[in-house]
Amino acid sequence: MRIDIDTCEEILITITRNKTRSLLTAFGVFWGIFMLVALIGGGQGMQEELKSQFEGFATNSGFIATQKTSEAYKGFRKGRWWDLEMEDVDRVRSVDGIALATPSFALWGQTAVYGENKYECSVKGLYPEYEQIEHQEMAYGRFINDVDIKESRKVCVIGKRVYESLFKPGEDPCGKYVRVNGIYYQIIGMCSSEGNVNIQGQASEAIVLPFSTMQQTYNLGKKLDLICFIMKPGIRVKDVQPEVERLVKAAHYIAPDDKQAVMFLNAEAMFSMMDNLMTGVRFLIWMVGLGTLFAGAIGVSNIMMVTVKERTTEIGIRRAIGARPKDILQQILSESMVLTTIAGMAGISFAVFVLQILEKAANAPGVIKTHYQVSFGLAIGTCILLIALGVLAGLAPAYRAMAIKPIEAIRDE
Repeated sequence: MRIDIDTCEEILITITRNKTRSLLTAFGVFWGIFMLVALIGGGQGMQEELKSQFEGFATNSGFIATQKTSEAYKGFRKGRWWDLEMEDVDRVRSVDGIALATPSFALWGQTAVYGENKYECSVKGLYPEYEQIEHQEMAYGRFINDVDIKESRKVCVIGKRVYESLFKPGEDPCGKYVRVNGIYYQIIGMCSSEGNVNIQGQASEAIVLPFSTMQQTYNLGKKLDLICFIMKPGIRVKDVQPEVERLVKAAHYIAPDDKQAVMFLNAEAMFSMMDNLMTGVRFLIWMVGLGTLFAGAIGVSNIMMVTVKERTTEIGIRRAIGARPKDILQQILSESMVLTTIAGMAGISFAVFVLQILEKAANAPGVIKTHYQVSFGLAIGTCILLIALGVLAGLAPAYRAMAIKPIEAIRDE
């Protein structure tokens, strides 16, 4: 459809003549498109923020810990405490579908000392394989390796908050010694990960030792706190849970139907629940945004209907002096499209401006981790939607205007 200069002048005259109604209608479209774009951008930022809290954590992982037994079995009383052992790691690893299993042990309330600085932290004993379950982003140095395990080296990796409390900003901690419970450990790396997944304490607040070193230092023997494992591609954690529980219970003389003794954490189910939640949030955002936008388009249609009724005589005279139905149709549709497009583009611009402010407020200066903006493709799609809504909003008034007969219009006057 072509909109010439004369048509634009007519549109401006009409809008000026009905400026109050036009402004109210334009505000409806403006608010609708603003809500749609702002909600989509805000929802995307919220999703990125949520994902950043679990960044680097394996979504197909599971964890096993112990609790008191709830049933008596084979001479053992109810309420018995029991411990996982190193042999249980091999049992879990033998289950078909499990790609990796590794032990973990942690102590809380430990004090790390460097010079005159102190920090209350947790101490973890881990194997190098644990990095595949919870990725360790290293700012300095490296993570625990196989040689550290084999030789039981007195080395450690410190978390970000431990580093910030013990060392000066920008200082390389590698090669220096930190004292924990009277024992000195040489720092080989600093982990900068700050995810909110709390598996035996946050990585940023922990000191990690080679598992073999922790066994010897704290005389743990074969005792474990936790067994961590990840699945092979295409296999879910819940598919292997019954077999894992059966093997562990049989090895420790626990009743097969005891629901309490083995604490099984399915991280895969947790992440799946979060994905479903975000899908629901996105659906709600689109429903609310589009609903508000369509309400604005309906307002445009209603205003155009009133305008057509008020201009019955004008349209009749135009028809009498030779205006074709096509010309009347083009005029009404043009007015509807211009009104929705101008208001809609203003709404998009204002929404992008608000999202830009929100993005700057949510991120550290100079570092953008969470984006609250909409994509260019979405903006183009929104513009196309605006034009389509403008056409749809003007169809009913346009056909009503085309149906006006010149004689009847003049007689009504």
